[in-house]
Amino acid sequence: MLSYLHSFHAGNFADVLKHSILLHCLNYLTQKPKPFLYFDTHSGAGGFELATGEAQKNREFENGIGPLWNRTGLPEIVENYVQTVKRFQLECSQDSKRLTHYPGSPWFAAHTLREHDRLTLCELHPREYQTLVDNFKGDRRITMFNQDGFQKAIAAMPPKERRGLILIDPPYEVKTGKDNEFQRVVETLKQCHKRFATGTYAIWYPMVQRGQIDSLLNAVQASGIRNIQVFELGLEADHSGRGMTSSGMIMVNPPWTLWNEMESALPYLAETLAGKQGVYQLQQLVEE
Repeated sequence: MLSYLHSFHAGNFADVLKHSILLHCLNYLTQKPKPFLYFDTHSGAGGFELATGEAQKNREFENGIGPLWNRTGLPEIVENYVQTVKRFQLECSQDSKRLTHYPGSPWFAAHTLREHDRLTLCELHPREYQTLVDNFKGDRRITMFNQDGFQKAIAAMPPKERRGLILIDPPYEVKTGKDNEFQRVVETLKQCHKRFATGTYAIWYPMVQRGQIDSLLNAVQASGIRNIQVFELGLEADHSGRGMTSSGMIMVNPPWTLWNEMESALPYLAETLAGKQGVYQLQQLVEE
């Protein structure tokens, strides 16, 4: 369909969850000197303006990065995330205090990875892909493809480094038929894991209908893959038909440090971003 543009949603509560976890995993992997591959199946543009254009339509950043921007006493994983967003802000604007820009997942990775690491970025949407190329051209660590990220991920496994973080983050535009993205997520994970069982896999999903997500989690649980954790954050309890109220991350082979960080971060984020209506969940879906 190729109608989804993340610029309408940049910096929202779902991005807070996804990028806090992503950054923690990237920092964890860089603790060892050996190189690794970061693979992003649906990269988007790589960075967004919040003060103008599409982000202003619904101003979703006001229920995400906005309330965290000037707060003190943040949990460590959230503090690291906010400070990294502020570094992107400084790159884009001389105004370091006012929130006007937000980084996409590729920027978090490019900012964190070292000279000897590699990044592979995939994006099908023609406009988003061109912006992605414009944002990252000249970075010799990065290879970009205007191709199906699911297929490219499978073909890229195992990476030559034998270390890697694979972000599977589709828009979930297609929910039925042979191109159902929920089913493609599970199949891609299974095929990638078959080729590269020691990799870390991060799968983002939107909570619109709980039954749909239960089916996704059941399929992942039944895959035979071990060591799977699930983290969810929402602005309110699930209400079918009311849009995305929550989102989640499925983590395969997560850093051992992630669970403890999220135990303190998730209740804090739920209350800070949504007050008494905020919800969160931590689940060990499959043991090691």
